[in-house]
Parts: sequence; structure tokens; C-alpha cells
Amino acid sequence: MEQTKNLNGEYIIMDKVRVIEAFQSYQGEGISIGKRVLILRFKLCNRRCKFGNSDECDTALKMRISMEFDISLEEIQNQVDNLKLGLLITGGEPSFSHNLNQTIELVNKINAHFYDIETNGFQLINLIEKIQEDKNVHYMLSPKIFSAPDYEFYTDLISKIVYNNKVYIKLVYEDRPLIRKFLNYLQTINFDNQRIYLMPEGKTKEEILSHAPEVFDAAEEYKVNFSSREHIIYGFV
Repeated sequence: MEQTKNLNGEYIIMDKVRVIEAFQSYQGEGISIGKRVLILRFKLCNRRCKFGNSDECDTALKMRISMEFDISLEEIQNQVDNLKLGLLITGGEPSFSHNLNQTIELVNKINAHFYDIETNGFQLINLIEKIQEDKNVHYMLSPKIFSAPDYEFYTDLISKIVYNNKVYIKLVYEDRPLIRKFLNYLQTINFDNQRIYLMPEGKTKEEILSHAPEVFDAAEEYKVNFSSREHIIYGFV
């Protein structure tokens, strides 16, 4: 059995990960939309969102009520190979607490044709540094900008990874001053518009469709991509 080191330099043996969901589906957002994936969802998150607040987290209830279970790396590899799947790692937050090391191990040890890591950016730099460069990874950064400290965190983070073409921004758009300020910031630093996706807010198909027109308008204004949230529209997650 392979040995590896955790982020504290201690030797550990990892042949499984602990998740609250593991199932085959389709990516519903961003650059890999419509692609077949094995979704692995972690439970823990660094943000303490209000219960059921859709502005903060569309999986808050699921994270609270779901029990964790173990799935082996061997089983993950078998599903990826036999069903020809990409790997979608989400949460929760894949870079928080022990999820960070699990995410690094998953990507480094599992052979898949692509990997989507959905993160709020908590330890994005650490993920980038620890994951093998030859892996076809999409770091799907979803900024949660609800305060001035949030804005400062994300502008500082993005200034460090602006030229990393594996990092994509997947932003739930609302016509708020901080959101517009953030999009203007991305323009001033010449962040690649082809790596920016705006998405409508909502937990239901009806909410998504009702908010879509203003998001289309914003995507046109800022010359960035529009991303539907097909898992909500079609109910496949």
C-alpha cells in the first residue's frame, strides 16, 4: 500500500476518502457542462452560511443532514475507468480541513481524463501547489462576495493566479455593487474573459429561468460566458 505525506509532513496511508455523496451524473455548470462525471461531495466547509440561505450555499441542508461514508480509491478508479467518467470534486469545501489532503490525493492518485474541483478559494493556492501539474484540472473558483472582507480576499487571491489558465471563475451573478465592483476588477487586471462564467441564482428551475435574463445582460456587458445550471433545470443532481 502506497505511503504519502500529509501537509504537516507526516506519513499517512490513504486508500479511501470520506464523502457524503458519490454518484455518476453530468456536470451542470461551467467549462465542463454536460460532461459525464463521478461526483464526490465532501461535507465540511470553512464558511458558516445561514441555514437554507440560497444566496450563500445551495447545498447547506444536504451538508447538514447527510452522513459521511468511506469510498475506496480502487472503487473510484473502477467507476472512472468502466463508465468513462471525469471526476467532479465538490462540497462543502474541497480545500478545507482534511478535505484538502483528500482532494490532493484523489487527483494525484486517480487517473481520469479531466478533474473539476469546485472551490470557494479557501486554500486554492495550496491545491495548485500540491496537485501534479500534468493533471487536466479545472479549478472552478466560486467567489462568495457578501462583504468588503470577502471582496478583499478574492481580489488578493486572484491577483496571485490571474495567469494560471487552469483557474476558472464561476460566479452566481446578482446586480449588487460588490459583484459589479468585482467584475470591474477582473477587467482591470485582464483576467481572461473566456475563463469567467456568470450563472443565475436559484434553487429551482423556475428561479433559475426567472433570473437568467439579467445574467445574460451582464454576460454581454462584461463580455464573459453565461453558464446555465443544468443540474437544477433538469433535476439530474
